[in-house]
Amino acid sequence: MLTQEELDEKGLQATLLTHPLVRHKLTLMRDKDLASASFRMLLREISWLLCFEVTKDLPLEMRAIETPVAPMEAPVLQGKKLAFISILRAGNGLLDGMLDVIPSARVGHVGLYRDPETLQAVEYYYKVPKAMEDRLIIVVDPMLATANSAIAAVERLKQGGAKNMRFVCLISAPEGVKAFNEAHPDVSIVTAAVDTHLNDHGYIVPGLGDAGDRIFGTK
Repeated sequence: MLTQEELDEKGLQATLLTHPLVRHKLTLMRDKDLASASFRMLLREISWLLCFEVTKDLPLEMRAIETPVAPMEAPVLQGKKLAFISILRAGNGLLDGMLDVIPSARVGHVGLYRDPETLQAVEYYYKVPKAMEDRLIIVVDPMLATANSAIAAVERLKQGGAKNMRFVCLISAPEGVKAFNEAHPDVSIVTAAVDTHLNDHGYIVPGLGDAGDRIFGTK
């Protein structure tokens, strides 16, 4: 796995979440013998911590309230509710945990599958909230491998009016981070790990296999 310093040296723009709990839980998820139920639970738990990281600079405004003891000016989130956009199907594994942390968020879905021959993303579904241009958009997908799906999803969201976006994933490959940076330099990446490389089939090495299959117990 690459460190934040190695990413910086290579000119790869991504924020690496190195919290000990994230690293521990991710190690458990990599085990090929882990049951789907445990995989889903761990992904949900890691997504809470990823959500805290990607939203740590949300703008606040002050509001007058009354506690049981006294009135006060207290901070609340400013502006329109943010939106989580899940890249189907595996993105829903991160989405559930994100909504645990911010249940009032709006939710959208972009359906993409990877053509097995070209590895290019093909869209089959698109449904997102209104007023995308006024919201912080957080796009979620567990894996950033070739980045073809993520690049296509973000481009589609930009066409729909989104201007302020961030991308969150569990594991990345250096090739995917580089491709995403080049395609969308205005969209930051938050990830729990950047592994060594992609294999000939476009899978992250060492990775954890196909996230969608492991979430839903399919092969």
